Formats: sequence, C-alpha cells, structure tokens
Amino acid sequence: MKLPAVSKAITVTAGIYVCGAVGVLQAAEKKTYNRPPFAAFSSQMSDALLGNDKYEKPVWNLHDNLGLPKWLSLGLEQRTRYETLDNAFKANGKGGDQQIALQSDLWLQAAFDAFRLGAEFLDARALAADSGSGINNTHADQADFIQGYLAWAKQNVFYSGLGFEMVAGRQTLNLGSRRLAARNAMRNTINSFTGVKLRLLDYDAWQLTGFVTMPVNRYPTASIDLLDETHEFDEEDTHTWFSGGFLELYKLAWNTNAEIYLYHLDEGDSIRNPTRNRRYFTPGVRLFSKPAKSSYDFQLETIGQFGTVRATSGARDGLDQQHSACYQHADVGYSFDAPWSPHLTLEYDYASGDDNPNDNQEQRFDTLYGARRFEFGATGIYGAFARTNINSPGTRITFSPRSDLQASVSHRLFWLASPTDSRAGTGLQDKTGRSGDSVGQQLELTARWDVNSSLNFETGWSHLFKGEFARSAPSAPRTPDTDYVYLQSLLRF
Repeated sequence: MKLPAVSKAITVTAGIYVCGAVGVLQAAEKKTYNRPPFAAFSSQMSDALLGNDKYEKPVWNLHDNLGLPKWLSLGLEQRTRYETLDNAFKANGKGGDQQIALQSDLWLQAAFDAFRLGAEFLDARALAADSGSGINNTHADQADFIQGYLAWAKQNVFYSGLGFEMVAGRQTLNLGSRRLAARNAMRNTINSFTGVKLRLLDYDAWQLTGFVTMPVNRYPTASIDLLDETHEFDEEDTHTWFSGGFLELYKLAWNTNAEIYLYHLDEGDSIRNPTRNRRYFTPGVRLFSKPAKSSYDFQLETIGQFGTVRATSGARDGLDQQHSACYQHADVGYSFDAPWSPHLTLEYDYASGDDNPNDNQEQRFDTLYGARRFEFGATGIYGAFARTNINSPGTRITFSPRSDLQASVSHRLFWLASPTDSRAGTGLQDKTGRSGDSVGQQLELTARWDVNSSLNFETGWSHLFKGEFARSAPSAPRTPDTDYVYLQSLLRF
C-alpha cells in the first residue's frame, strides 16, 4: 500500500510567536523553514510520523563535526537573556529589577528502526537577581532532566495508511494553540510530564492524540535556595494526574482546520507539594485558517472549565468550591502582498474572573500548563498579564524587512473581567471593586535577526501604561508607568 504523501500533511503550529520562513538553497531547489523559536532544542526535533524538518540544520552542528552515526542525534543550545524593568507594578513593589537568564540544553536521541531512546538535560539559572526579585522555579531549575523517554513510531502501521506513535517516560507536551499545554518558549524553565502519549494520524484528514501523565515538580522551590543555586533533582507528582484527548481535523470547508479536545486535571496534596486540589474538566474547540499572501486568516477558540477547587481566601478558606469558568479567543488577520510582507492581526481575549470569594462558586479561568508570551507579551521578570480575569482587545503587525530580519509592533488594552477579583500574578486585588477595572495598555516592539542557522539575536521593549486599577488598588505601588527591555542570543550546535 502506498503511503499518503507526507508533503500533504498539515502540522498545527499556531501560537509560536516568532514564526516565519527563511529561504535556503537545498538540493537545487528553494526550501523554506520556520524560524526556530527561542527555546530549547526538543521543540525543533523532526516529527517521527511526518518526517519533516521544520527548521534549518545548524551550520555549526556537533553531529557532523564529531562524525556521529546517522542513528544518533545530538543537539546543544545555549540562550542568554539580559532583562531589565523599572517602576514595579506588583503589590508593594519598589523601584526596578534586572536579571541575566541563562538556559543551556543538551538533547541526545538514538534511533533503532521504529524505536527511539532519548534524553534532554536542561540547566536554567537566574543571575544578578537580588533578594527582592521574587525569583522562583519558573526562572531557575539547575541541572536536571526534562525528558527521558522510549518511543515507537510507524508511518504506515499494519499497512493501514495510518501513522502511529507511542512515547513513554518523561516528556514535554505541545498541543494545539499551546494555551493549555505547551513547551515553554520564553520562560527560562520548561514544563515536563511523566507518562504515556499516543498519536494516531491519517495524513490528509485527522490526527488523534491521547495522554496520561503526572506533572514533574521543579525543585527547589524556595527563593533563597534558587538564589544560592542549591541543587535538587525534580520529581514527578504522584498525587496529581494530567490527561486528555486531542483531535485535529484538517482541510475542512474554506481551508479551515479544527481542533476538539478535553483535558482532565486531578490534583492532590503530597508532603512536598500542597495544592489547591484542582479537579477540572476542560473541554474546548478551535477553528482556524493559516496565513497566506493576499488572504485573510482567522482563529476562534472557545474553552469551558468546570469541577472543584479549594478556596484560599474568604469565608470558605480551606474548603472546596464549585468551579465554573470560560475563555474566549478570536482574531482575524490579513497578509499583504507588499514589500516587507506585513501581516496585520486584530485580536480579542476574554478569561473569566471570580465575582465573589465568599460564595461557593469560583469563576477564575485556569490556563493549566499553557504558554502566554505569544499573546500577552514578554514573561521573564515582566509577565504583566496572564490568561485569567482579563478582557483584552488588541492589534499586532509583523513584518520582515529582509529574509533574516523580523519585527513586530503590538498594542493591547486590558480590563479586569471581574473588578473584585485579583489581577493574576501581581497580588493586586480590590474586593470592593472601587478601584475600577482598567488595568491599562501595553505597547510592545520586538525585533529578531537570524545571523545564520546557528546564531540568532532578539530584542524587545514593552511599555505598560498603568490604568486606574493598577494605580489605586490596595498595595499597588505608587510608581510611574513601567518599562521593560530584554536582549537575548541563541546559539545552536
């Protein structure tokens, strides 16, 4: 039986913020590649079922220089980012902050026919941070394995024309829009899980992914230990299970793709990891089309969330509450057939907040293990906005003055979905609602230069125009608007 053309397969890559195409001459024909994200190497691995190389091979690569055999893959990356922030915006914040974030990643994989045995080692450090920086294990996780897996894959299993893959062990997850399950890109540390993931692929029509995993807890957790670079190995949380099913449908009417999914999180306390006992079901659906020159593209994603969660404040502190929340994303874009290839996007996000901490209902949307950089701006020591308790329209334009340069300008307005709920990640809350719901506006500029396929530079500036809530909420710092700047490099070998 003839295997369906792999070249016809569609891989869902929406949500990676700095995607584009750079041309290189290969095998006497023009081949295009995605710009590799500023993230550790595993995100650039070839797909075992599709067999496609999305990213150009590093011009300086260890595999060829060391003369390694074809069955052995080796990758090394080092990312350095300097970031600085002035005029704190979090509760009781004073002055500014700075940090040098270092991320070093080593990936090794051996392939024997249909089997693959792989491991990924990550060292993430936060230097030049002071005791008031609020450093945590999203900034640092020294010297640990984020992947260690055994996989089996067949592109034409039992001559059915279907592709099948099974991955068992510690691994990362990157699903759909990445809003709920993502391999972190800008964040210095990376979510990983221990369990089993299965994929079944009909190359021209659909793909089904199912997984049952335990999240991996990063240690140590105390700021003082992270600042002192104390080392502890990460451990699976055996009291918590994260599982789900994810169906992708390709080439529907009007060149539309669709995703339908259901995630389940069942969280329990352990000696080293007290939790909020989140027990959530999170169903969702996404419809989208891909950008093309002189064409419109769009994206619609609707997510519900229900279950129970332990209250941490109010009259029911320590007791379980009913949880019911929602999230909505919509955007429409247009790709101009013009110099610099501009692409304009209008976007809108709504994530519910909790109206009353004293009742038996919680409506604050939980983004689970998702990423946010591609939607709400830089993270690192900034991370001004998250996918909870927000009401936010915005606009974004990306353009490429040259094939090795890409830039973007984005502007977003932010309100609280519930003015009595907290602003996520800041510690700011006015339970009376008297501080209003206007958080402010964010203007962001980014630029990226791909020197070659092994060396990249990126820089960005964000300005937060503080609104009424950000200025007058209890514990809000009485500081001017916030500026954040970062400069980073990525070396791939």
